[in-house]
Amino acid sequence: MSAKTAPDHHARYYTNLDEDYRNFVGGKFVETASDKIAVTNPATGALLGLIPDSSAADVDAAVRAARSAQPGWEKTPAIQRAKHLQAIAAKLRERRTDLADLIVREQGKIRSLAQIEVDFTADYIDYMAEWSRRLEGEVLTSDRPNETILLLRKPIGVVAGILAWNFPFFLIARKMAPALITGNTIVIKPSEETPLNAFAFAELVAQTDLPAGVFNLVGGRGTVCGEALISHPDIDLITFTGSVKTGSHIMQVAGRNLTRVNLELGGKAPTIVLADADLDLAAKAIYDSRIINTGQVCNCTERVYVQHAVHDALVEKLKTLFEATRYGDPSTDSEVDMGPLINQAGLDKVKAAVELARKDGATIVCGGRIAELGQGYHYEPTIITGGRAEMNIMRQEIFGPVLPIQSVDSLDEAIALANDSEYGLTSAIFTQDLNAALKASRELQFGETYINRESFEAMQGFHAGRRHSGIGGADGKHGLYEFTETHVVYIQGR
Repeated sequence: MSAKTAPDHHARYYTNLDEDYRNFVGGKFVETASDKIAVTNPATGALLGLIPDSSAADVDAAVRAARSAQPGWEKTPAIQRAKHLQAIAAKLRERRTDLADLIVREQGKIRSLAQIEVDFTADYIDYMAEWSRRLEGEVLTSDRPNETILLLRKPIGVVAGILAWNFPFFLIARKMAPALITGNTIVIKPSEETPLNAFAFAELVAQTDLPAGVFNLVGGRGTVCGEALISHPDIDLITFTGSVKTGSHIMQVAGRNLTRVNLELGGKAPTIVLADADLDLAAKAIYDSRIINTGQVCNCTERVYVQHAVHDALVEKLKTLFEATRYGDPSTDSEVDMGPLINQAGLDKVKAAVELARKDGATIVCGGRIAELGQGYHYEPTIITGGRAEMNIMRQEIFGPVLPIQSVDSLDEAIALANDSEYGLTSAIFTQDLNAALKASRELQFGETYINRESFEAMQGFHAGRRHSGIGGADGKHGLYEFTETHVVYIQGR
């Protein structure tokens, strides 16, 4: 049964990978007159499906549906909104294996990580639903006799959620769940690189009784669909995950309508390894934080500063791990540790970064080449030593399985080098000295610092960056309240 002829609420999008997909607007899958965008498997180049290249008119229809639904959704008690979210989470768990398989094919993520992404997404939705009875305002002290001042938290209105391709399924929940539980409605635009999982998500939403228009999905390119969304005068908040360049453009366009923005952008996460560190722990955590998702994670370890005394020992341990990495097509081999990069542009960027580092005098310890697998966008896991502060490899985000290392004399030098960056998302330190760990926590100018562990955030934390890494944040109570605005009420009594 094709996606064009299947009943709206029963199209099996996650199994019909070669079919056309349709936007989900106002509680229905709708046809568009737009052209199509081909979605392919980055490990093989095989066609997976066709999505709408939505026009400004298609986007406007989705925004109008969200606006129409928002007042009624806001008036729905938060506990009832939570039940709708929990129903969606339950649907995800029912199809967890199919959804993970789709993510593997579409994004090139290894199967175990894809399954974690699906399960974490369901858990995240449930976590945000649990805030339904915890949404709080404040009672403020008045200067006047018999006056009560209330600070209320209310939904902002209609949210535009624009997704990156590296954790595409989870990002739906990271934007949708806090938006919906606080009374907003949303229009999601997935990346054109990895949109099929979002259409599968919409198909499961359609199988619940979520009111029409509360959740909407439009496919398309950033240049048309995304532009129409961020410039739409009836969007009240834009929440975006992606590149610094695109985030900066969104701010400029949003400024025309004074639309609020929440931006999670790039990172160049430093990891400091002191001479007293547990080197086995450090090497494994750095490896896990660099190879995860083929290095395509904004909070991955992107550069290492290690004290001279343990430099060679750490490099040797990392080299053993990197050279043992199994990589290939995760859709046919569930035992690989690493899949492909997302596309040719990503592969070219990684290759160019390594070649420039080599030209600048750095040493390639292992890897340093495009993997000869015959198909797909694969790059060998690579370690680079001899890094210097002025090198591009130590300053610009790589977004691939490449680890540059610089030797340092002291913690002070490492902190200074770590902070000398346009980015400020995540950081890490490995040491057995509590005072050193506390000093790093005080002085590292980043939104997050991981101590003696891999670089991966918790849903109850607050994932937020500084400088070019973004504005605002996500997760936990503070991320939830990003989707609210305050309303102060003054009640004068007698």
